[in-house]
Amino acid sequence: MATRSREKSKQRKENRDERPRAHARYIRIAPSKVRVVLDIVRGKQVDEAVNILSTTQKAASEVILKLVNSAAANAEHNANLNRQDLYVAEIFADGGPILKRIQPVSKGRSHRINKRTSHITVILDTVKEGN
Repeated sequence: MATRSREKSKQRKENRDERPRAHARYIRIAPSKVRVVLDIVRGKQVDEAVNILSTTQKAASEVILKLVNSAAANAEHNANLNRQDLYVAEIFADGGPILKRIQPVSKGRSHRINKRTSHITVILDTVKEGN
């Protein structure tokens, strides 16, 4: 049996990160291709990030645009934060499950094709007055 489970759960609840966030999971774009777009908007204001993503010609930019808008809506609705005060504090893409396919080649052999998926996370934060 777990000992001190109530104390541990209470401590986890106190240490939880309360910043507004949004997740997109099982996106059918490779994480390496997503990270190229993520590096462009990391640290930017939300409105500036939305403008950059709406003009970027990458497949991942549409998904990330929806995700940033969702995180901003979560901040406005759940935490009563102003959209103009928000910036992209953290944004990252982790690898999801890989769909493994085969490509037939000569002499009865086959080559592996990995169709990679991504889990994308956006965490917003408010701009401090001193910055």
